Amino acid sequence: MDNTQLAELLMGIAKAQAAVIDAVERAEPGFRNNHAVPMLTTAANVRAAVPRIQDLPARILLRMQGRAAFDVAQIRQDLEAALASDGVSPGASAEPGANLSPAAMRAAARVSGAVSAAQPAPAPTPAAPAAGKDDFDFIPKT
Repeated sequence: MDNTQLAELLMGIAKAQAAVIDAVERAEPGFRNNHAVPMLTTAANVRAAVPRIQDLPARILLRMQGRAAFDVAQIRQDLEAALASDGVSPGASAEPGANLSPAAMRAAARVSGAVSAAQPAPAPTPAAPAAGKDDFDFIPKT
């Protein structure tokens, strides 16, 4: 199977999934914008510049929810870019974890936050004095 055939298969699957979303939208108006599109956005990992191979089906279905046409040639190009880059965006560092999912990045931030918690925190800034009942004047007193 070549990339064009795989792109056609992905397009057919996305059309079937879009038909299901359309049917639910007809039964429950607002489903697409309130439920389907936000979940597809998360599944498509739209924050990554170059999609991973596993992100492509959700990206195709997400694109089909809009008005822009999506053709097999574009899917083939995205597929070839994902296969060529192995999920790492051009110019990005090849360090481990460079193309983590948002959930993995939050988990890594929590771990690094625990490490930085061992370091002393900066001194808090002093709080402003409480205003009295006559201190609601915005002109500075001299």
